[in-house]
Amino acid sequence: MTLTTESQRLAELRRQVTSENLSRDKHRLSSPGVGKPFTWRSVAIGAAKILAVVAFPFVLYVRTSVFLYAQAGTPWLAVSGGIALTLVVVTAYATWLVHGIFGKKDLASLARRVVAPIVAGWLVFSLVFLARVNAKTDDVRAWYSALHPVLRVAVSTAIIIDRDMVITDMQRVAVDYPRMGLPVNQRTRHYIQSDGWVHAVDLRTNGRSVLRNRALQLYFWSMGFSTTRHVGTADHLHVQLRSATP
Repeated sequence: MTLTTESQRLAELRRQVTSENLSRDKHRLSSPGVGKPFTWRSVAIGAAKILAVVAFPFVLYVRTSVFLYAQAGTPWLAVSGGIALTLVVVTAYATWLVHGIFGKKDLASLARRVVAPIVAGWLVFSLVFLARVNAKTDDVRAWYSALHPVLRVAVSTAIIIDRDMVITDMQRVAVDYPRMGLPVNQRTRHYIQSDGWVHAVDLRTNGRSVLRNRALQLYFWSMGFSTTRHVGTADHLHVQLRSATP
């Protein structure tokens, strides 16, 4: 009787172990990403998701600045709002990365204190500084401070991705047109406007691929700017700030 009982117990134990193993394997195979074959499509989707997460703070920075300017018509208030909202998102990213992924709860507050000032410093720096490689001439580079702050936000953000982007023109006066062999344009936004800022910028398109030029134009258009591809003294992309809502 004892041997029979022990045999029954062992058989029951084997059935339980087998059942648990089958259940575990079924759960593992049904889990997302497990047991699925490698494909370039999955890699592309994953890369696109990562790119979207990384790009989001920068897109938010530009769109918020453009939106606030359109609503209030105050350049520096709009830019400050864009910076503030961007810092909130970047700080949340830093906290999630350190705490959520690496499990370092004690370092989350340190990450916030370090990342936020660094990002804020870069955002402010990019509003006042234009690298020589991104300006056609030293004169164009010197005019950067005369460019509308909201347009500077968009330009400096575009340079992050398109490091070879070149600004060919910003500020003009009426006498510049005869020098270029063009009739004087009294309505151009390249003149200093009533608010004291230049509202337009020209970007080089020569020597660049069609895809890069189209992508750059799409970026500025999607951010809320007027864009025109036209020929003056040379083929270029004209980007113009839209008027704020009265």
